[in-house]
Amino acid sequence: MKTTIFSLLAIFTVGLVAVVAQGGRGGGGPITIRAARLFDGKGGVIPNGVVTVQGTKITAVGTLDGPVTYDLGDATLMPGMIDVHVHLNWYFSANGKYNGGGDTADYVTQAILENARKTLMAGFTTVQSLGAASDKALRDAIAANVVVGPRLLTSISQIQGGTSTPEQLRDRVRQAKTQGADVIKFFASGSIRDGGKMNVTQAQVDAVCSEAKAQGLRSVVHAHDPASIQASVKAGCSQIEHGLFADDASIKAMKDANVFFDPNIGLVLQNYLWNKDHYLGSGNFNDEGFAAMEKALPNLPLVFKKALDAGVRMPMGTDAVAGAHGENAREIIARVKAGQTTTGALVGATSLAAESLGLGTTIGTLAPGFEADIVAVPGDAIADITNVHHTRFVMKGGRVYKR
Repeated sequence: MKTTIFSLLAIFTVGLVAVVAQGGRGGGGPITIRAARLFDGKGGVIPNGVVTVQGTKITAVGTLDGPVTYDLGDATLMPGMIDVHVHLNWYFSANGKYNGGGDTADYVTQAILENARKTLMAGFTTVQSLGAASDKALRDAIAANVVVGPRLLTSISQIQGGTSTPEQLRDRVRQAKTQGADVIKFFASGSIRDGGKMNVTQAQVDAVCSEAKAQGLRSVVHAHDPASIQASVKAGCSQIEHGLFADDASIKAMKDANVFFDPNIGLVLQNYLWNKDHYLGSGNFNDEGFAAMEKALPNLPLVFKKALDAGVRMPMGTDAVAGAHGENAREIIARVKAGQTTTGALVGATSLAAESLGLGTTIGTLAPGFEADIVAVPGDAIADITNVHHTRFVMKGGRVYKR
């Protein structure tokens, strides 16, 4: 996939040049951006706030009289949003099916790059892809400003326990590190479609998460049921993904260990059901699996609210797959509908998400010294969270991509 992606970079470079021509990165002087309100990512709001950018960094946040480079009027200025769980390599084939096969290399490459572009234009300036080998080339191309997309962290691969010994799993972690992984992704349970039960041993989870820590990497674990969640917490894993069947004891375990929990309540299952015809018959997507997903929907907000009330740290992630890229903000809206404050949901999608990625001093906050990842949504997002689904301005690393 790496060769495939780079074989088509020239096509997307043309699009990047056009975008940069609209605003681009600041030359010699600073860029100033004003909106009716500024949300700083930590919970603070400044009326008529102005952000000053020099090069790739924010140099000042406050108010400023007089003309500015971009006056966005009645909008909410905020840090670029962050999604801690996506799959940019999932796409619908020319035959309409999920990764249906038979596509040309050009088609696959363009589908992946279009997923990245949609995500950035939706206001998500950083994502964590969990993960595929193609992510590595995409990550590097985005970082080099050769293609349009969000800052990308990736697990490069996904590790399954299966019959592997603990030492074999440790070796898989070391291989991922050598291949350039930013994070380790491990499966400790099945999917919702097959019941979500723990399908590994404690020794296997211990091996993966302890070796990740030894290699200086975070570890995120797919875990749906209480047994897999508690095993992952006991192993010292960094973050639990999904947790649809979490009970009071497993929620308490996450809170006591202060691990991050990414429950994905507002997009992933809904997207599968919206796009059932595209997924049905692909891989293990069958009628029984869709019935299980539909049955699970009412439990999503309940688990989220329990974890919220318990004080579990929940960065914003969607598990965005084919059909969902660019719709990431639906997760933020769903969290508010499930009982979170608008401020709390925005923090989860900015500074808290950055912290979960180990980037809490670099992105996710509008403050001097941080990366100039800045978005604006219409109106007052604090009063009406649905506004986050309509991004009107996007800057990443001091470069304007949408205005």
